[in-house]
Amino acid sequence: MLRRVHFLSGVALALAVAAAGVEARAQAHYPDHPIRVIVAVPAGGGVDTVTRLVTDKMRGLLGQPLVVENKAGVGGSIAAETVFNAEPDGYTILASQPSPITTNPLIYKELNYDPTKLVPIAIMSHVPNVLLVRANFPAKTVQELIAYAKANPGKINYASQGIGTTSHTTAELFQVLTHTKLTHVPYKGTAPAINDLLAGNVDMMFNELATSLQLHRAGTARILAVTIKQRVPAIPDIPTIEEAGVPHFDSDTWHALSAPPKTPDAIVAKLNAAANAAMKDPALLERYKQLSISPGGGSPTEVAAFVKQETQRWGDVIKAAGIQPQ
Repeated sequence: MLRRVHFLSGVALALAVAAAGVEARAQAHYPDHPIRVIVAVPAGGGVDTVTRLVTDKMRGLLGQPLVVENKAGVGGSIAAETVFNAEPDGYTILASQPSPITTNPLIYKELNYDPTKLVPIAIMSHVPNVLLVRANFPAKTVQELIAYAKANPGKINYASQGIGTTSHTTAELFQVLTHTKLTHVPYKGTAPAINDLLAGNVDMMFNELATSLQLHRAGTARILAVTIKQRVPAIPDIPTIEEAGVPHFDSDTWHALSAPPKTPDAIVAKLNAAANAAMKDPALLERYKQLSISPGGGSPTEVAAFVKQETQRWGDVIKAAGIQPQ
């Protein structure tokens, strides 16, 4: 009996060693087939645009196609859940705005994934946000908007990319700081929200500059302010929201790549290196400049620390605004 136990133990050890060897060889040859990139917004939004730019450059570095697949809904949670439950082999990764990997647990009562267990790969971009209003909105400045909102509580409606997204939490921060009351109209991403703004079905939106700039230049919508600390070179005549009279206001957005829990460090390192190299590509940087986007980057450890910091930052806003999980 003792010999049998020793024999079985030896077999188990041999199998474990063999499996480890197979896994090591798989990591060494990674990637050897296409990588799915699950984007947390519909096609056409800021995350989608940035993801396609970055992954196109990563393709040449990794030697395999990165196939973009859009899975919008529930503030990005559908995409995040898909990746969370995927095999941790580096062949399914998430491209998202902040909310699916930061604050969604504070917004939704039930999530079928834990964002803290997703593995950070890289920050793809940093994008200024702006206060965008429909072309025929009566307020021409931020102060006129605040005065109008105070005179008409709840009558101004604002679009967002979905509950818990940066566009939503930024509007909540605006209401807290200006003591105003707006009505929230959530959408499943940037594109449908913008379409309704252009149609005049909603009044305003806190949105990424990259998808607002051409609308402003064409006169189909108007930017009243940028929501970061400095003016943006692309629209130097537009004030910051602090200059416009709302102190302590700062909001930008960013786009990240994440992997399923337990993805091996070696695979994460390869993806991180490819993403960082992509963001140094001259053609990509020129396109970013045209869109007023700044490249991201950083090591996985640095990205993890940044995500943790942003979770705390916007979690505090959600709590101050009294947003209840739904």
